[in-house]
Amino acid sequence: MVEQARKLNPGIKFQQGDMLKLDVEDEAWGAIAAFYSIINIPRDDVLPALSELNRVLRTGGLLLLAFHLGEETIHMEEWWGEDVSLDFNFFRPEEVEGYLKTAGFVVKEVIEREPYEGVEYPSRRAYIIGQKE
Repeated sequence: MVEQARKLNPGIKFQQGDMLKLDVEDEAWGAIAAFYSIINIPRDDVLPALSELNRVLRTGGLLLLAFHLGEETIHMEEWWGEDVSLDFNFFRPEEVEGYLKTAGFVVKEVIEREPYEGVEYPSRRAYIIGQKE
């Protein structure tokens, strides 16, 4: 997927990594946009992943986090005609706010919205802006 993105956007630097152990120096980034990044991480690893994002953000840096609302985990064995084994975790906003605060973020804003009908999976979504203290 990263190779395809590089081919389509040769002027943009793409880097693939593990949210639990980023190959980045402390306080290297000013902001992070993590859209639907936590939905494939086991719940027990969400706090360590957010702590790692906090580590690489500068003081005052912002994190924009998007995820599906709910409490369920949906498992898929087939997606777009391909064999897969994927879990999609849904979260309550209060749950993610708690993880963010424990990881060292101040929650600045929480926005919820309905899905775009006919385009997206039919679940409500949340966007949370956190700031590194």
